[in-house]
This record gives sequence, C-alpha cells and structure tokens, in this order.
Amino acid sequence: MAGRIPADFIDALLTRVDIVHLINSRVPLRKAGREYQACCPFHDEKTPSFTVSPQKQFYHCFGCGAHGSAIGFLMEYERQDFREAVEELAQQAGMQLPTDGEAIHTGPDPRPLYDLLDQVAALYRRQLRQHPQAPRAVDYLKERGLTGEIAAGFGLGFAPPGWDFLLGTLGADAQVRERLLRSGLLIEQDGRCYDRFRDRIMFPIRDRRGRVIGFGGRVLGEGQPKYLNSPETPVFHKGRELYGFYEARQANRTLERLLVVEGYLDVIALAQFGITYAVATLGTATSAEHLRQLLRGAPELVFCFDGDRAGRDAAWKALETALPLATGRQQIGFLFLPEGEDPDTLIRRAGRDGFEQHLRTAAPLSDALFDRLAEQVDMSSLDGRARLATLAKPLLDKVPPGVFRDMLGKRLADLVGVARNRLDAGAGAGRKGAGPPTPHKRPPPEWLAIALILQEPRLATQALGLDDKWKALDKPGIRHLSELLARIAAEPEVTTGRLVHHLADDLDERYLARLTDPALLAGIPEDGREAELLGAIGALDKEARDAEFETLYNRPSPSELDDKEKQGLRDYRTDTRHGKA
Repeated sequence: MAGRIPADFIDALLTRVDIVHLINSRVPLRKAGREYQACCPFHDEKTPSFTVSPQKQFYHCFGCGAHGSAIGFLMEYERQDFREAVEELAQQAGMQLPTDGEAIHTGPDPRPLYDLLDQVAALYRRQLRQHPQAPRAVDYLKERGLTGEIAAGFGLGFAPPGWDFLLGTLGADAQVRERLLRSGLLIEQDGRCYDRFRDRIMFPIRDRRGRVIGFGGRVLGEGQPKYLNSPETPVFHKGRELYGFYEARQANRTLERLLVVEGYLDVIALAQFGITYAVATLGTATSAEHLRQLLRGAPELVFCFDGDRAGRDAAWKALETALPLATGRQQIGFLFLPEGEDPDTLIRRAGRDGFEQHLRTAAPLSDALFDRLAEQVDMSSLDGRARLATLAKPLLDKVPPGVFRDMLGKRLADLVGVARNRLDAGAGAGRKGAGPPTPHKRPPPEWLAIALILQEPRLATQALGLDDKWKALDKPGIRHLSELLARIAAEPEVTTGRLVHHLADDLDERYLARLTDPALLAGIPEDGREAELLGAIGALDKEARDAEFETLYNRPSPSELDDKEKQGLRDYRTDTRHGKA
C-alpha cells in the first residue's frame, strides 16, 4: 500500500506492542525500580542513561536525548523508515496492515525509487569497467592514488558522455522514465529529457541502511561544475545525509571517532589508508540534523577543514550549529590543515599514524570558540574584553544548561577579567521563545501542563472537569494541550508513547525531546505534580478571563454589551474581590 497508514491503526498497534520486550531483544535491559535501563545504543557510554518505561511505553536517554515509541526505536536502531517499522511491528503483533480505502494517499511508494537507484548504480559500475571512454576515468582515479579495491568498496562508477545514456538504456518505459525524473537522474526542459550526469566519475550516496539514495559526479576535464550532486528528491535530502556514514558503520563495529571532511575523495583516500571513520557533507554546510547523527554515532567528533579563510568560515558555521547540541558529554574538535594541504594529500604524505597525530592536535570546541572571538577584539584593552563578553554571551546562551555551559561561562569570565557572578554568562536571561523551554528552566503554564501530561498521562483525569476558557487563548501550545486532554478523556489508559506519536507531526523533534525529558520536571516532587497541573491550567484560565475582561471593559460604550457580557463583567469583579481571579 502506497498511502498513509491510518492513525487508528497506529494507535491499536502501539497498544499491542510491548516496548520493553522489543528493545530487550536488541539491547539487554536490566530492571531499575519501575523502569528498565541499559547503556544507550545510540551513543557510546559506560554508565547506563538509557531508560525504558513499561508504563509509558516510551524510551528516553538522559545522555544524548534519544526518545520515542516502539516505532521510533526501530526507525533509529534498525535504520528503518516509518512504513518498514510499522510493518515489522504489525507482523510481530499479528496485525494486518489496512489495504482498503481508509488509507489517505499522500504520494507514491518510494521503494521503486530505491530499486531504480540501485539498478543505476550497478549500471554506472559496469560502465567504469566496460565503456570505451572509461579509461579516462580509471586513469584519473589512479592519479589520485586510489586502488581498484577501494573504488569497488565505495561503488564508484562512470556516467558516459552524451545526453541520453540513461534515457536510452532505461527510459523506453514511460513509468521508468517518470521514476528517473523523480530521482533526479533525468532533467526535463522545454519538453525534452536528458541525463543529468554526463562524462563524470560517479559516487553513489548511501543512506544509513546502505540503500543508494542519490549520486555525486566529478567531471572529467575542465567542465563545470566540478562536482554535481543529485537534487532534492523524495528519498534524498542533502541536509540529512552524510557521505561515507554507512561505510564507516560497516567498517567499525564500534565507532570511537567520526571525522568530518569536505569531499568524497577525501573520505575514500582516508579509508584506503585505514582511517575508516571519515564522512563528508554533501556540498552543504553542516546542519543540525547532520550533527545529531554524528553525535549519536561516536563519542568524539572532529571537523577537518582547510586552513584558509573559506575553511575557517566553514568551521565557524559548524561550531555555531553545534552549540545547541554541545553538552560536554561528547568531544567536538576542529582541525585546521596547513596551507595547501587537504586530508587526501596529508595522509599520503604522513601515513595513518602521522595523520592521527595531527588529529590529536584538534582544538576543542571551547578553544575554537574563544580563539575565533578573541581575533575580533583587542584583548589588551578593557573595551576589547568587554566586547568579547558581548560577542560571547548570546553564543553561550545557545548551549544547553548544565556543567559544560557553566564551564564556558567561567572561561569567559576569566578571559574578560571579572567575577563569574557579575558576568552572568550563559544564563539566558531575557531570552524569550514561543517553543517549549529547555530543562532546568520553569516552563510557561501551557508547556508545563503539556510536559506533565506527556510524562504522566494519569494526571490529566483530574483536569478534565475544570473550566476551559483557556482554550480561547492565542498562544503556542494551547491547541496541543487541548488535543491531549481530549485524547485522554476519550481513552484514559493512553500511554506516553502514543501521545508523543500523536504530537510528532506537529511539534519539532527537539521540542518533544525537551517536553519528555524527566529533567524538566526534576524540581517537582511526584506527589505534587497533580497540583502543579491543576495550578498551570488554573493560571491559563485566569489569563483567559483577564483577557476577556479587558476586551469587554475597553468597549467604547456599555450599551454595546449584551446581558451575558454584562453579567460576565459583574462575575469577574466579584471573583476579583474574593481572590478567585
């Protein structure tokens, strides 16, 4: 079935699946009170911080923030897409996926695209061996020092010259031609189609499951652009994918370090010399999604850039992107290569041991941050040091609360030469946002209520009979709170895992991670959480009543009020006098 799986089927499936049994079959769990624990399967750790709650049917890692339902676990751990995870769980639960008109069709099934891309990758590999023009490509690869073994390991191929190699080989069938267009392998312009990749060495791009999702092509000769990537397609999103990540995971049972470099050939050359943990972004800046994958992949992350201005600018962008994810639990470093060097040339000159010696000189994130800022000011003057504080404070505010941010604040205070409490760096004072707050910061009432309900759905039953004027408030989170309460009213036994799945389409993953993080409620004792929820909803109701009163009170003339509105004003004044509003 190519359409969306109905929501009621997902609900029924999550009700029947036992998340503890599912995860324990892959990651051995041990009982810890009412929950189960293990070392997190998504990042390297020695002390267990990964918890699974049978009551909530939900998992959460206090170390890297990974969280979700049984479906989310399969997607993350087995690198399955949503449909595949649902299909596996349905099979285990003895449930048949719906095949009738209840499904809402949202687009074609992507699996034929995966099959086609794999077929094209094999076709390009054959051309590298067989095409009359292929020796030019082979000679280039040999000039770059690559062996046939490493080229085969990364699946390198050759797109022949001409406008219609793929079109002529595979495109006679109209359905296949349409898939070639959707996968970005053909371009349609002015009513005609032609191959996107021509006379290029082809680098297949694999996702974390090893499926070909796109290509990069290096031109032979002086054509432009030198490197050309597949466009965005239903299966390829360059802001999420990392070249070489699949190969790195295959080559290393446990990844102790990931090295981020700039090019395909850097990744391949490093692998040939035994550095099998390098990856590259796909012609784009490092994104937050890239970083989440990288930080879950290994305990140490090193960005390797050229030492020129462009390389330093790229490093700074990566550093800024890393700040909201920097907790200090994983090492993030920045290595700048000497002028004229790149990872390919350096490893050929220095060998594996010499290259790894260079890696040990990588600057930690904290040094890279303050060194870059110090270059912009005169550190010998009071004005310059004050300017450093001004530049640094908004950056430190992006770092998650905790020991690492406190240490950065202390480092800044030492550099500036003032007491830590005077600097108040990294406190985030005055920062406002519409989204859910970070842990250790008391949320606004609507988000506090949502967090309480998500983490302990049973609390909501006491709030269902309260006044609901608050539903008229125009604030982020109100709609989500209303939907959660309605869901629990209809099904009091609903679990955290199912509620989170319900919100997943509407709320950013980072927001859900904050709302389900037990640290957010750490300051509220368990026996006081029901009162906190009632208090939060009461505060929202008062806010709504205050807003309603202000609207009525500011009417130009009392004659504009109907009898119900006049009574509302009298009731509000009475409640205010008696301390009820």
